[in-house]
Amino acid sequence: MNTARLDELQGRTWVTRANVHVDRMASAWLIRRWIDPEAQFRFVSDRQYRAAANELRFDMYEAEFTHDAERCTFEVLVARLGRDDAALEAMGEIVHDLDLKDQKFGREEAAGIQQLLAGIVAGNVRDEARLERAFILFDDLYGSFAQDR
Repeated sequence: MNTARLDELQGRTWVTRANVHVDRMASAWLIRRWIDPEAQFRFVSDRQYRAAANELRFDMYEAEFTHDAERCTFEVLVARLGRDDAALEAMGEIVHDLDLKDQKFGREEAAGIQQLLAGIVAGNVRDEARLERAFILFDDLYGSFAQDR
């Protein structure tokens, strides 16, 4: 899979399906933290939404960044960025297990993260609010794995 040039991904509006859950929340965090700190997000109900100029779609039908083979969108984004980061890899394993529900990695942290994300979803109907809360969670999760190195 080709790596993406960061400058081609910055200054864009990132579009995904409304009612965000684990993979979309984690992918939005990755976009904001590692691709474009000023990234804007747009949430649509149409699963087959066609991107307008200056938009990139993620975790939706025929998106520029979405599931690929056995990888969830978060894993695809990390791979396309070409980042060699053990903390991001560990997070990708958790997101994968929660999103694809295949227990491929069997991460012991997954159940706790799933419960916290369920609380974010239950307590926030607006996608923007979900992302705001999830970004804090994913910042802390990344910090815990980065510290383990």
